[in-house]
Amino acid sequence: MSLVDSHAHLDFEDFQGDVDGVVSRAAAAGVDRIVVVGLWRSPGNFGNALELARSRPAVFAATAGIHPHECARVPEADWEESACLAADPAVVGVGETGLDYHYDLSPREVQRASFRRSIRIARDAGKPVVVHVREADLDCAAILREEGLPAAGGVIHCFTGDWAAARTYLDLGLHVSVAGVVTFKAAEAVRDAVRRIPHERLLVETDSPFLAPVPFRGRRNEPAHVAHVASKVAELWGVSPAEVADITTANAKRLFRLA
Repeated sequence: MSLVDSHAHLDFEDFQGDVDGVVSRAAAAGVDRIVVVGLWRSPGNFGNALELARSRPAVFAATAGIHPHECARVPEADWEESACLAADPAVVGVGETGLDYHYDLSPREVQRASFRRSIRIARDAGKPVVVHVREADLDCAAILREEGLPAAGGVIHCFTGDWAAARTYLDLGLHVSVAGVVTFKAAEAVRDAVRRIPHERLLVETDSPFLAPVPFRGRRNEPAHVAHVASKVAELWGVSPAEVADITTANAKRLFRLA
């Protein structure tokens, strides 16, 4: 079985000194590719996702982007750097970007402008856009509709909505990615959506170190646990975990152009 964890924050401090162990445990669970999400942290600092991708290109791929939580603090020079990073061959996607109206850590008008700019960067770079959306589906869909999805496509990462939201994003041409939330007791709306999402449009992820699936809930999440996400999807689809692995791996490789 071969799985891709399509969204993990392995350059966070939670994994400092343990990247080798994370990779080893992931491989033992059948996870052989990991998309490491590179985010703006502070002026001139986008983390080390790109360095990880360059150091182990057979295992890691990187994204680069500006999160809605941080977008109000980003200087113009770093927006220009974001565009340069997006063009790097080791970068396979732009983001995560998008809208978060739950925490509102950046003003909403700034989030919307940042999201539009990130979509344009993705379009110019020929890369898919990785979208974070929380309590903002209407505005998110409207912006994607107005800007147009980049030709390379995009993905709603860590989907937590219902079938109506999923269908809206699918109609816009996006993929949908599910994380450990699909295993949570209260997430029946997510499970209902997963049952209906066309198999060729679904990805799996961990969003490590967050949202560990049952039975690891409450602990640090890591890429090995994406196997539990895939198992839950298999249960919902009525197929084997190996079939889910084959399908979602092919989808991730196609979207992110992974070798």
